[in-house]
Amino acid sequence: MKLHHERKTYDKASLSLANAADNPFLQFDLWYKEAADLGGFEANAMVISTASLKGLPSSRVVLLKEYSNEGFVFFSNYNSRKGAELALNNQISILFFYEQLQRQIRIEGHVEKLSDQQNDDYFYSRPLESQYGAMVSPQSELIEDKQALEKAAEDLMKSNKKPHRPTSWGGYIVKARNFEFWQGRPSRLHDRICYQLKNKIWQKNQIAP
Repeated sequence: MKLHHERKTYDKASLSLANAADNPFLQFDLWYKEAADLGGFEANAMVISTASLKGLPSSRVVLLKEYSNEGFVFFSNYNSRKGAELALNNQISILFFYEQLQRQIRIEGHVEKLSDQQNDDYFYSRPLESQYGAMVSPQSELIEDKQALEKAAEDLMKSNKKPHRPTSWGGYIVKARNFEFWQGRPSRLHDRICYQLKNKIWQKNQIAP
């Protein structure tokens, strides 16, 4: 099926060196809040891409749970495919796509694991169903019967057993070194503002679409 004629006009906004913040975390904060204020979708949904030691990439959508000048936080099972890949190769990329605003944000960096205390603080703030689900699910492993997994979670809830965070479950913080803010523009002459961390100073530049 050819999609050659699937085209949209990008004309909602513009981005230049002059109106982009000097700090990429501030620029991210501005764009994130604009997306979140729109509502109707998960502004904190992001695609994270990892790679094996052989360079084989894999991507999936996860939810951003915290951000600051220190980095971007998400949680997962450390034994999952992404966890296994990050244990051997801690390089990662993040992509946010806001179709309603005709924008995307790309971030590259490396991950560091959060502390046990940080992991506990978030794990026990989740709904009980999610806590029990994390306890019974061997994420990314082959399973023969999904119903058996669901029953195990249900039985655990009915037992009134106090949830505990599995040692294989926790968070990562992405330490960014590169940002790109992309604003769709007419005639495919999109605006692209990039930030690169050099000698602990963020350098801001514009690149061709």
